[in-house]
Amino acid sequence: MPEPLLVVEDLVVDYPARGVRRRPFRALAGVSVNIRPGETVGLVGESGSGKSTLGRAVLGLAPVSGGRITFAGRDISHLPRSARRALASEIQVVFQDPYSSLNPSLTIEQTLTEPLLVHSVQKKEAAARVRNLLDQVKLPRDALTRLPREFSGGQRQRIAIARALALRPRLVVCDEPVSALDLSTQARVLDLFKEIQEATGVAYLFISHDLTVVRHLSHRVAVMYRGEIVEHGDGGEVTARPSHPYTRRLLLASPVPDPARQEQRRTQRRALLAAGQEGAS
Repeated sequence: MPEPLLVVEDLVVDYPARGVRRRPFRALAGVSVNIRPGETVGLVGESGSGKSTLGRAVLGLAPVSGGRITFAGRDISHLPRSARRALASEIQVVFQDPYSSLNPSLTIEQTLTEPLLVHSVQKKEAAARVRNLLDQVKLPRDALTRLPREFSGGQRQRIAIARALALRPRLVVCDEPVSALDLSTQARVLDLFKEIQEATGVAYLFISHDLTVVRHLSHRVAVMYRGEIVEHGDGGEVTARPSHPYTRRLLLASPVPDPARQEQRRTQRRALLAAGQEGAS
């Protein structure tokens, strides 16, 4: 079994609170997780659970107050900006909103070429790599001359994925990359993530609030609640037979197409919520 590519150990992230005497807000409280090369680890939790904060810490966008983050054996917890920019060739990100993540004034060719030129890739090689990227994300070659507004949401997310892959990273942080898409488009984009991983060996930290989404491509799943990981294990096991009450509530919150079954799930979730409140009191 290969050594982990990314190792997060006892990570603590504190955000300053407003007001002179108020204590900082602890977004992450001793979180540990690792990702191996070519593996997808799904990070699941409701809004405010800390899952996106973990992704931002890996990207150097959230302050690390304690613990450490190691990438390919190198401590990246407190890298200066210049070193973080150099690391962009190995760690990339796909954000949630395909509409706001692309510069509306740049053509797709300019969007995909820009990071390559910044990292000193020659123009001829950059042009060839951009054409290959379009093939990878299954967009036509004539997309290069068009602007983001000319594409659907699913197509824009494919462009964002292509941009993330341009520098051939070893790890991509996927922060709710399909939550803004309709269900049929979600399925196609998830299949695309899987195909790209099989072809390139890239690893994913896949962040989502939906257990049914991470089930499609996660080898392992970690469930976050109030800044801590409350359940962690095999992706199929956690998403089908969760052991923690919070994970079971997340599973029951996912919609299903059968109205009768959906009502049954709502009833079960309300019972779990009531049991949790009683336990807290």
